[in-house]
Amino acid sequence: QVQLVESGGGLVQAGGSLRLSCAASGSIFGIKTMGWYRQAPGKQRELVATMLSDGSTNNADSVKGRYTISRDNAKNTVYLQMNSPKPEDTAVYYCYDFNTRTWGQGTQVTVSS
Repeated sequence: QVQLVESGGGLVQAGGSLRLSCAASGSIFGIKTMGWYRQAPGKQRELVATMLSDGSTNNADSVKGRYTISRDNAKNTVYLQMNSPKPEDTAVYYCYDFNTRTWGQGTQVTVSS
């Protein structure tokens, strides 16, 4: 059974930086397509970034140039580097395994102005 555990959330000032981590267990990590979603209060969950097993990535327009998704297959971990966050980036951020359709528990990110 796949498990995803996020960490690294918290309070950050606008213009600062924060790195989220998602540790995966229970299946072969290197072949997976992984992604980060977020959900702000009163809004639908939205896709932020994805990374295929070949290393190719795709970011939502709202975070392009600011967020970077990466992975360390040796550690079974995917990361989301958040640079220059804005108050509108405040949300619960979720890690997602596209292959097994598994969600992490989420980690809160709050960006203060």
